[in-house]
Amino acid sequence: MSDIEKHHHSIFEQIKRINEDGNEYWSARDMAKALEYSDYRNFEKVITKAKEACTNSGQDIENHFVDFTEMVEIGSSANRPLSSVKLSRYACYLIIQNADPSKATVANGQTYFAVQTRIAEIKQMDDYNRLSTEDEKRLFLRNELAKHNAQLASVAKNAGVIDSKDYAIFQNYGYKGLYGGMDAKAIHEHKGLKKSQKILDHMGSTELAANLFRATQTEEKLKRENIQGKQKANQTHYQVGAKVRQTIKELGSTMPEDLPTAENIKTIERKEQKRLKDDETR
Repeated sequence: MSDIEKHHHSIFEQIKRINEDGNEYWSARDMAKALEYSDYRNFEKVITKAKEACTNSGQDIENHFVDFTEMVEIGSSANRPLSSVKLSRYACYLIIQNADPSKATVANGQTYFAVQTRIAEIKQMDDYNRLSTEDEKRLFLRNELAKHNAQLASVAKNAGVIDSKDYAIFQNYGYKGLYGGMDAKAIHEHKGLKKSQKILDHMGSTELAANLFRATQTEEKLKRENIQGKQKANQTHYQVGAKVRQTIKELGSTMPEDLPTAENIKTIERKEQKRLKDDETR
């Protein structure tokens, strides 16, 4: 990560606040300054777009955007009450997606909020929270990844990644970003898998989650920025993979290539199907 990216990430962490219940939030006025909006009125337009995106995603605005009045310094140590908004992490994520992409701090803000927001979304899923075993989590995340890989393929096709050879190259760019330069073949060899074994089928829940973040964020970036051309799409996939890797490093977690190779998920699927069949016959 560059010094500039570290600086921007530090800013977002520094302006985070904690309310009386111990929950984190960000002040809209602090966020406007961090994103280099000199006129708060212009930033309010971004908040409006973010609220629309929140509604379109099926979320309640009240859970993520809360109006309040805060004391703001206006110079000469004088303060006055001004309207602001308490923003959840998800609200900040939506704001980042709708802010001016030409600002470097906005681009790096996407890195800061995107992956951790996706982690929070998964943790908040009722279906995921009901899972108690590693096998159950792997099955859930593998299905989610299959769904989003299909969506990513569709979006990549619109960007110019047309045939299967192009798509294989496109996928490898994402892997190289996430796995520190390794493509699918290199990951396969590093994990000690046999020729017939697929790398996705031998990922544990943590590694599957990292790849899910990579897929969803690439899909969104390709659509949001209307990226066109194979080379630009490939580079975008690489950049997103690399940013997910940076976030994993920042969190002090194990790099995906160093996570243990898991049992073939096909075996787990067969066990689950047998269990369901046995339950039906009882």
